[in-house]
Amino acid sequence: MLPIPKKFFVTSGCAEGDSELTAFDGALLKAGIGNINLLKVSSILPPGAQFAPGLEFPAGAMVPTAYGTIVCTEPGTTIAAAIAVGLSESSFGIIMELVGKLTRQEAEEKIQGMVQESFAMRKMELKEIKISAAEHTVQKIGCAVAAAPMWY
Repeated sequence: MLPIPKKFFVTSGCAEGDSELTAFDGALLKAGIGNINLLKVSSILPPGAQFAPGLEFPAGAMVPTAYGTIVCTEPGTTIAAAIAVGLSESSFGIIMELVGKLTRQEAEEKIQGMVQESFAMRKMELKEIKISAAEHTVQKIGCAVAAAPMWY
């Protein structure tokens, strides 16, 4: 059985690169998660997981992470990535990711609504929402990423 993460935080970043992969790598570095291996997970935060901003990981660690990313090669286009974690008083949390050709403000507003809807569908009480979003105007090849890394 895999261990259950006990800590998490939300982060986001954006960057330009000479290729799509280096733009993604740069965005991860700006988000502070560029030197770990992301293990993509879906949308449930384990019960009792505590918000831990500034959490650091060993280089090369395999870190369960819910994330969204967008890469764009259209100069002048505004892109954004947002992550939101909805927390309940007594149960698990819900993580939502959003990426697209939109502004940071639009992404933050939409993702907040997505978390509220997901809690309503489950008939759960929403206590708090943690959001991180990044916006980028593409020069050549741009990337925006938003993530919720979790740790033990």
